[in-house]
Parts: sequence; C-alpha cells; structure tokens
Amino acid sequence: MLLIPAIDLKDGRCVRLRQGDLDDATVFSEDPTAMATHWLELGARRLHLVDLNGAVAGKPKNEAVIRAIVDAVSVDIPVQIGGGIRDLDTIERYLDFGISYVIIGTAAVKNPGFLHDACGAFPGNIIVGLDARDGKVATDGWSKLTKHDVTDLAKKFEDYGCEAIIYTDIGRDGMLSGVNIDATVKLAQHVRIPVIASGGVTDLRDIDALCAVEDEGIEGVILGRSIYEGTLDFEAATKRADELSK
Repeated sequence: MLLIPAIDLKDGRCVRLRQGDLDDATVFSEDPTAMATHWLELGARRLHLVDLNGAVAGKPKNEAVIRAIVDAVSVDIPVQIGGGIRDLDTIERYLDFGISYVIIGTAAVKNPGFLHDACGAFPGNIIVGLDARDGKVATDGWSKLTKHDVTDLAKKFEDYGCEAIIYTDIGRDGMLSGVNIDATVKLAQHVRIPVIASGGVTDLRDIDALCAVEDEGIEGVILGRSIYEGTLDFEAATKRADELSK
C-alpha cells in the first residue's frame, strides 16, 4: 500500500482545505520544498502535489514552487501533480522538468477528448482524478455535481489508457471522518487499473482498513490533514502498511 503525502499549494504555501473550499484553508508551511523533503526523509515513496490556484485559473499558477519541489525530491521518488491541467503543452512541460504523473480531473469529465489525446501522447504518465459524492462525479473544485456515475466514467477512462484513478469522496476530504472504504472498493472492482484512495483518512485504523482491501485493486492512499495535524504518524503508518502488505 503506497502512502502518498499531499502538498496542496496556494499562493506558494502548503495548505489544506476542508471539502475543497479555498476560503477554508489552513497554512501548514511557508516552505513547501522543505515540507516535501521532510516527507521524503520520513520514508515517502511518492508525493502528491495540487496547484490549488491553478485549479481555479485553469492553468499552472505555482509553477516555480512545483519546480523547486521536483528538483529537491524527484531523483529519489516520483511526483504527481494535479490542478489546472487543461492542455497537452502543460502536460509536456511538467513531464519535461521531472514530474512523473499528471492528474487530470475536471478537464477529463468536461472534455473527454482531451483526456483521450493525453493518454495517447503520454502513455503511462496520465492519472485521472474522479471526485464524487454519493456515486456522482463533481467538477470545478467540487462546486458542481454532475449526473455522471463515477463507475461508468472510470471504465470509460480506463479504456482510454490512463495509468490509475484517484478516487476522492468529497464529503469526507479534509474532515478526518474516515475513508469511504465501501465506495472505494466498489469502484476498484469495476476497473482493472489501480485505484488510489483519497479523502477522510484519520488514523491507523484507516490504514488497516485500506490494507485489508488492497487485493481489490487499491494501490495507495493520499494523506493530507491527518499527517499535518498529527492524528496519523506518517512513519508509523508506512511501517504498518508495509507489514500488512507482505
């Protein structure tokens, strides 16, 4: 089970949001690069970056910080990035300076042709982010709930050739309310590609629960507020996941 620390970037700082609300941001570090190095030193095997300003603007807005993070850690571990990725040029630029995986979320739902082209142009590098509430996909920073069933879209995007799916239960993200195991497993059972869980992780009990269903196709989990507020010790969680995954 891959435990992936998240570094959400807003105005060049490392923050965490509650349920995707940019107006409800807690600043955890003025130096995201130092934070990235911190997680690497504690045993992280991948980092998850989100350009929150970019997600709103529809184009990268924290690129200098993202480059600095990649320069600091990408020799050692892969880095994945999401937020405001709307064209192939942006993907190519990110991959050129060392990003391993580019995450396409809202754009995948609104413009499936773009996702199809991205998977074809950059095979092995594209991850789809599907955010859902009660099985329906949300877009635009979770502000709009669509009629799309998350399982149907996941199967469609799998056929396009995406590398993995990040599934976020938006009712739980940033709320320390526990992972929606049932919904995550249900999605993983309908696709062949790996699913990465996101949203709601609180403590070691969530890691135990995810490891128990790892064989369903759940490859990893993104960790945010829990590791920043200390309800989950990242080193201990990594050790536990390694033990349970043997």
